[in-house]
Amino acid sequence: MAHYAFLDDSNIVTEVIIGKDETELIEGLTPEEWYGDFRNQRCVRTSYNGKIRFNYAGIGYTYDPIDDAFIAPAPCEHKELTLNSQKRWECNECEAEHDKSMAL
Repeated sequence: MAHYAFLDDSNIVTEVIIGKDETELIEGLTPEEWYGDFRNQRCVRTSYNGKIRFNYAGIGYTYDPIDDAFIAPAPCEHKELTLNSQKRWECNECEAEHDKSMAL
């Protein structure tokens, strides 16, 4: 059993499914190829534990084919928002707001 993400033409995840193990062939094709052909949509494997493609794909995530990574939608629009080396968003302003609200 493995998980697969379907992408639109802009590499945005539209759906995530559970499918055949990545080592099994379906009609001579890898699951990514077969599911992609069946749906006429690009299909990319994803992993809950982040061992591949940095993050587990979710609807609305972007697939970056250059870094082979799934990236979550930006959580805010602050100038301090950055994408770290693990392809996760960090924002000092959001963290400061969170820390302030926890102190109340």
